[in-house]
Amino acid sequence: MNSLTAISPVDGRYRSKVENLAAYFSEYALIKYRVLVEIEYFIELTKLDIKGLSDFPEEKYQALRAVYEKFEEEDAEKIKEIEKTTNHDVKAVEYFIKERLAKLGLTKYEEFIHFGLTSQDINNTAIPLSLKEAVYNEYIPLLDDLILTLNELAQEWKNIPMLARTHGQPASPTRLGKEIFVFVERLDIQKQQLLAVPFSAKFGGATGNMNAHYVAFPKIDWVKFANDFINGSLEIERSQTTTQIEHYDNAAALFDAMKRINSIILDLDRDMWTYISMEYFKQKIKEGEIGSSAMPHKVNPIDFENSEGNIGIANALFEHLSAKLPVSRLQRDLTDSTVLRNVGMPLAHTMIAIKATLKGLNKLLLNENKLNQDLEENWAVVAEAIQTVLRREGFPKPYEALKSLTRTNEAITKASIAAFIETLDVPENIKEELRSISPQNFTGINMVDR
Repeated sequence: MNSLTAISPVDGRYRSKVENLAAYFSEYALIKYRVLVEIEYFIELTKLDIKGLSDFPEEKYQALRAVYEKFEEEDAEKIKEIEKTTNHDVKAVEYFIKERLAKLGLTKYEEFIHFGLTSQDINNTAIPLSLKEAVYNEYIPLLDDLILTLNELAQEWKNIPMLARTHGQPASPTRLGKEIFVFVERLDIQKQQLLAVPFSAKFGGATGNMNAHYVAFPKIDWVKFANDFINGSLEIERSQTTTQIEHYDNAAALFDAMKRINSIILDLDRDMWTYISMEYFKQKIKEGEIGSSAMPHKVNPIDFENSEGNIGIANALFEHLSAKLPVSRLQRDLTDSTVLRNVGMPLAHTMIAIKATLKGLNKLLLNENKLNQDLEENWAVVAEAIQTVLRREGFPKPYEALKSLTRTNEAITKASIAAFIETLDVPENIKEELRSISPQNFTGINMVDR
């Protein structure tokens, strides 16, 4: 595949950023995970005392597992070739494995490949298994990198005073590190909620009742067998009572959790973009890089913009997945099948976004002069501090007194605040306390250290 001719930017422009995901969400990957599930299921069957399988030689387990452990693209191509005849993707996997059994001299056992199953027992197990491994192997480590980077910046800037803005207007000062730490805490909380969502699989025969298994071997506890196989061997969670397909309720919960995390990152992107526009940050300049084809002076916050755009795509797809997948007509319709093939797309755009955010954060250069300038130009924000101290002292109507001073179109300066303090009928020690308050130190509790 040539990245220049790819239809999706995930496989084109951004391929280098998310190529690891091909091991989980490509057609090759889906086929490989199907082979894995079929073989591991067959091996579990051989451990039962059932007619026609109880004499299976255990020493062949390793050779069987090698079929998926050493699965190559040419194996996937072979299965796709078989599919041209069967016109059924999972049946093609079954025939492929039977061919491998024959090569291992195990033909007598071949009818226990895909025994009693429908294709959704394989798909609805292979996909959550691949999704789990992608989330834990690729997504969570990248999210942890973002949280760690933000936490390091929060610690570095924890004592940097900054003018806060509510409704875009100057508000009680804060600390830059604390404002970054807000995102550390939000992301960490949502990450824990995401990790609590099980990766659920459906494994119960054609319509969820183990019909074929039970009619062939009614004395076996097939529910226990299926639970032990899915929960134990594959380490995902079996949905006990299902139709032909998985409910996808937990998949929807996972996608919603990822969407919430993305929304937090988007919120961060917009804040950082705004801080850059306010000149609180400058950006590291890369030799040879061009910010504008027409304006050579520009160093644009393109990484945060790139992240925001990719999050928009990812969240639109997550929204559709979580809304559509749990809904199916009667015991099943086919609408989930084509939708499931796109599970990797929002994850890819999410990872592109996180990498862009990380790149943007690593370019930031703190401009303390600009932060201090904004504080000095907004002495009106100490009005809250002054009126609160006056309330404590029982001063009559302190809020109204500060309102008449500050709610005007005239600039409030250090000098005008000092002059106002001198007019107050309070003891000298209280005036001295009020004089000590400034926009730089009226920053409250240092929440990063809490």
